[in-house]
Amino acid sequence: MDRFLIRGGQRLHGTLNTSGSKNAALPALAACLLTADPVTLEGIPNVRDINTMERLLAHTGATVKREGHNLTVAAHELSKPEAPYDVVKTMRASSLVLGPLVARAGVARVSMPGGCAIGARPINLHVTALESLGATTHQDHGYIEARAKDGLRGQLVTFDKITVTGTEDLMMAATLAHGETIIENAAREPEVEDVAQLLTKMGAKITGAGTSTIRVQGVKRLHGATHRIIPDRIEAGTFLIAAAITAGEVRVTGCQPLHLGALIAKLRHAGVTVTEENADTLLVSSNGPLRSTDITTEEHPGFPTDLQAQFMALMTQAAGISFVKENIFENRFMHAPELARMGANIRIDGRQAIVAGATPLSGAQVMATDLRASASLVLAALVAKGETLIDRVYHIDRGYERIEEKLQGAGADITRVA
Repeated sequence: MDRFLIRGGQRLHGTLNTSGSKNAALPALAACLLTADPVTLEGIPNVRDINTMERLLAHTGATVKREGHNLTVAAHELSKPEAPYDVVKTMRASSLVLGPLVARAGVARVSMPGGCAIGARPINLHVTALESLGATTHQDHGYIEARAKDGLRGQLVTFDKITVTGTEDLMMAATLAHGETIIENAAREPEVEDVAQLLTKMGAKITGAGTSTIRVQGVKRLHGATHRIIPDRIEAGTFLIAAAITAGEVRVTGCQPLHLGALIAKLRHAGVTVTEENADTLLVSSNGPLRSTDITTEEHPGFPTDLQAQFMALMTQAAGISFVKENIFENRFMHAPELARMGANIRIDGRQAIVAGATPLSGAQVMATDLRASASLVLAALVAKGETLIDRVYHIDRGYERIEEKLQGAGADITRVA
């Protein structure tokens, strides 16, 4: 099992390039199941969750061909419209294929989602939404089985709670439904907009993606298309924080600054200089002392939950008391005890973490518990005195492509070891 060995104390300097978005690529790959024609997706990151989705698509009967960071999926026939547990047990995005399979094949059998243990991801939001479109569902032995013998029919669907994957799943299913589907209280994340752009290229009729109300006019069939995935805003944000925590100067390229507004505002409040050099490049530098800054995670355009752990690591180096409130997942502070092993002063009070800084960190042996927690440990290790050994880095491989090689290029002393 791979580990990271990091010797802290090196300021980061140079350029860090952003990969394509994992969280946009996963629903885009699921959308390929909606047509028998080939769909080519460009800029797909080579990370574990994507590899899992490739295996899932192949299991359904689709052919998947990768050339570098481009994937072509041809789902000519869905011979097995299911997502078996053995394939998707490590990935929570398995529910994304539920809507496309029901819409295209009229039947789906999908294992309950797996992935990080950071809190509940209720698939009932997906299921209830599909039932509104006329699907019948049944849960048995860890699987959701859904059928729409006579096809899906458009309806007004209002989500009780904002759900990114639920919005994407329903939007994909609605593209082949009879009539119009209106999705209210929809997620507004850039990844939702991105999959809507792909679906539109495939012939779908969608308006309002990126707002809280999405309208989908069903069509009889979708066709092939070519689409470039948006940059990964979470990876870009992690790189911005890496520069800040090491008091370095880093140019983050290939990103979309508009997707990082909430983080950039908080970094500036903390005393970090962030300059937008052009439409896809940010220059970040941090020379003076960091100031304590509170954050509250919210749905987009609020502060993203996927950057909460990384920002908490940064706040261990900021003077004063910082309050970190987690509103999205109820169990997303598992990185806090590991940061405390490195010397951080963090107290957990329900859904709020109280961070007292600035605290010198020292290298230690720590364990990654989930994808973003592992990133926070890498950031803390970059500034810690001595050596840090991070176990279970397969978590970080789920969402970051060759992060150790990228950080090495900017001056970090980080090595992958067995």
